Amino acid sequence: MTEYDDALAWLEIAMQGPMEPIAAEVWAFDESFSHVLLVRHRWRGWVPPGGRVEAGETPREAARREFREETGLDARLLETPAAVTVRAYREDWTPTLGLSYAAVLDGSLAPAGESRQPAAWTPLPSDWEGAFPGDRPRIRAFAGHLKAS
Repeated sequence: MTEYDDALAWLEIAMQGPMEPIAAEVWAFDESFSHVLLVRHRWRGWVPPGGRVEAGETPREAARREFREETGLDARLLETPAAVTVRAYREDWTPTLGLSYAAVLDGSLAPAGESRQPAAWTPLPSDWEGAFPGDRPRIRAFAGHLKAS
């Protein structure tokens, strides 16, 4: 797992008891590791499917639920999270600890996005527009790691 934004310090706190808020997302790749599945959020732009971890839910469960809700697909997540981050999704919100999980799917599967939030297979080399441009190199690097292993 790769750490960004001093997130492991936040994770240590989270392991001591409930932490709010916490988010989870899925970096879903096709089998050739040439595409990633993204959703077009109304104000964040193209981002990995994900969202808030609900009460009584583990981050892994939340990631799978959000992925299914936002893409219409089911994913078997890799065992270890791909990354941990700390983000401010909006200026007026508390910073959020986020866990990114990875999955490898059949790239011929057609995602069915939520209304007004389409999902699409996006070429990894492209510079998709999103609120977190630092995600592009992180996601690409992780895809390269998976492809090499």
